[in-house]
Amino acid sequence: MHPTGVIEVNGVTKRYGTRVAVDDLSFTVSPGAVTGFLGPNGAGKSTTMRMIVGLDRPTAGEVLVNGRHYAEHAAPLREVGALLEAKAVHTGRSAYHHLLAMALTHGIPRRRVEEVIDLVGLQEVARKRVGGFSLGMGQRLGVAAALLGDPATLILDEPVNGLDPEGVRWIRTLLRSLAAEGRTVFVSSHLMSEMALTADHLIVIGKGRLIANASVAEVTAIGRSVRVRAQEAARLRDLLVGPDVTVDAVEPGVLQVNGLDSSAIGRVACEHSIALDELTPITASLEEAFMDLTKDAVEFREAS
Repeated sequence: MHPTGVIEVNGVTKRYGTRVAVDDLSFTVSPGAVTGFLGPNGAGKSTTMRMIVGLDRPTAGEVLVNGRHYAEHAAPLREVGALLEAKAVHTGRSAYHHLLAMALTHGIPRRRVEEVIDLVGLQEVARKRVGGFSLGMGQRLGVAAALLGDPATLILDEPVNGLDPEGVRWIRTLLRSLAAEGRTVFVSSHLMSEMALTADHLIVIGKGRLIANASVAEVTAIGRSVRVRAQEAARLRDLLVGPDVTVDAVEPGVLQVNGLDSSAIGRVACEHSIALDELTPITASLEEAFMDLTKDAVEFREAS
């Protein structure tokens, strides 16, 4: 029995000729949380999302949604809502008729078309041709299409592209509310600051391989350091340094410790009767943690 909304990527590899886009990738995306999908350009994110919804076939392994391949669902729009390419719309159609055509193929009532138009804020332009839409309006229409079948699973590739600050805040609130309803929300983005505010869990890949599968807090804890102000900083430094611990003197009486948490540092200081004036964990930003995680998986680097 598979819980509703679960995405299972099991040992998936995708090759295009001699190029390996995805390499033995496995992870599970569960309902009730916003799961961010991160990686440098060329990491294999879009290819993975395309395989989830059956647009690409894995060379090896399989991808299941609700325990089935996407193509096996009788009414896919009611199972999975996807925004992979906002421009995949007939430019001569209005937003309303684009959504209506999708609805009629799945037995979705007309009233649902009006509901999603209202939900994404396209009421004033719903009868206008999509060819005249801005990038942000196109993104909103793509989100409306993804929500049309009221699915348990949402897969969105770069949904904030082209949105203004109000739009970015709107999509953040929407995604979190959908997850709070118990839906599975799987979203990719290059905006680390936005992912830090939106996601609960992160899947990070590079060169088609899994790098991290952890909560946002766990990812940002990678490489975390502790600022220590001590009466006998030099003696404390000698006591703390070890095979996996580095200690730097950042100013007189102040150390930056990597490899130990605050509790461990405090215990060492207490055991050796060293007074501490400050013990402050310094957590990396998501951007810093991401750059550190993916430094060996970047396809293009700036020349130095």
